[in-house]
This record gives sequence, structure tokens and C-alpha cells, in this order.
Amino acid sequence: MPKVTIHHLEVRFQVDGDDGAVFTRLFNQHIQAWAKLYEDQCARAQHTKDERSFGDGEVQL
Repeated sequence: MPKVTIHHLEVRFQVDGDDGAVFTRLFNQHIQAWAKLYEDQCARAQHTKDERSFGDGEVQL
């Protein structure tokens, strides 16, 4: 699984209430959605790799 390095991240928003809590909630919501999509993509890639090797006589774990 490739690693991602964020060198610079700037976020600006204006909300009513506790800015930190709103940011945390939104960040967690979106990072979880991104992680789910990424995990699904990795699973599809592995499934495709497994299907391509089917019948080659090799077992790849």
C-alpha cells in the first residue's frame, strides 16, 4: 500500500460555534470516506491481480 506524504495543508473556514470541533467532525467524515474508497480500490486491484494469475499454476499470497 503506497504511503502519502502531505507537505503543506492549509484549511480555512468560518463557522458558528466551536471551529475545532466542526473541523474535526468534517475531517473525520471525509477522511473515512476517502479511506473506504482507497481500500476498495486496493481490493479491486488485488482481485484483478488474483484473477490474472488464475490458472498459471502459481499461488500468490
